[in-house]
Amino acid sequence: MSDHHADAFQRVHPNALRDFVSAVYRTQGAAAEDALIAADAMVQADLWGHQSHGVLRLGWYYARLRSGAMRAQTQLGFPVDAGAIAVMDGGDSIGPVVAKHAALDAIRRAKAHGIGAVSVRNSNHFGTCMYFTRMAAQQDCIMLCTTNGGPNMAPWGGLKKLIGTNPWSVAVPAGRYAPLIMDVANSGVARGKIFLAQTRHEAIPEGWAIDAKGRPTTDPEAALEGFILPMAGHKGYAIGAIVDVLSGVLSGSGFLDEVHGPYDPVNRSRAGHLMIVLNVAAFQPLDAFHARMERFIDTLKAVPLAEGAEEVFYPGEKEARAHETNLAQGIVLPHDTIAGLDAVAAESGVTPVARE
Repeated sequence: MSDHHADAFQRVHPNALRDFVSAVYRTQGAAAEDALIAADAMVQADLWGHQSHGVLRLGWYYARLRSGAMRAQTQLGFPVDAGAIAVMDGGDSIGPVVAKHAALDAIRRAKAHGIGAVSVRNSNHFGTCMYFTRMAAQQDCIMLCTTNGGPNMAPWGGLKKLIGTNPWSVAVPAGRYAPLIMDVANSGVARGKIFLAQTRHEAIPEGWAIDAKGRPTTDPEAALEGFILPMAGHKGYAIGAIVDVLSGVLSGSGFLDEVHGPYDPVNRSRAGHLMIVLNVAAFQPLDAFHARMERFIDTLKAVPLAEGAEEVFYPGEKEARAHETNLAQGIVLPHDTIAGLDAVAAESGVTPVARE
């Protein structure tokens, strides 16, 4: 920490956090079950150590609920319902609630047909993709999830925000191991990480962003006013564009600058998602697959270590470990995040979250 000390952080129990967030959603008319899904998706991001997608975002979501840009009451429709595939209309409902319904529906279709695909329109920002792909891995399926978001990257070589960080995730069951899960944004970094640096009063690394004129910057303020850079240059731009086509164009939802992110308090999001699920048992016996995945992971972890490395991790392993640690010890949140939660508590009339 640059100029901050240990007292700039506070420890909070995940259950207390979940109860608090849930209560805030209920004040806006969300059903208890939906409020809990929204809260769990946020708190789970913090448990995994992804604080950029955790309760840091509650104030933004709360503002969207209050303005009616995001609807507290869930209204889902199925313009297309055809065996292995469906198109779901989220009706501007709470993002994680829409995405969970879509994920479970895609899993159900995959169990029936070997493969299931649900394309989602008119949803909202749902937090981390891996929260949903993991659901499939826990049911012995492989899932690919894509989503688009509000624009914060320029097309490669341009100076206008058109493409969101547009993350995607794949989760795979892995026998005795926690699922192997990839979850990446196509920007070099998620926008939330720049917000986190801002709340921690830290500089950001070179290569994360450029300022409004296209110059490299390490200042989170200038980065947020400027442009986030795609990962791996033009390759990240291409992947971001593809994710937008799969999420927004295919579903009949918004795409490019028609999508509004969680930081926008008043406009409909029009975010779209795509969930594709493969039922592993349709491809090979489950026992064989699990054994092969264990061998895959064992082989990865058995390589000679590079200097300074203590261990090789497979994708998703660090999150699984952080989850165990934070569940046992509580989640450590920056003071600014706690202050943000307290502000929402005051506005919503909910008792502030208890500190440990």
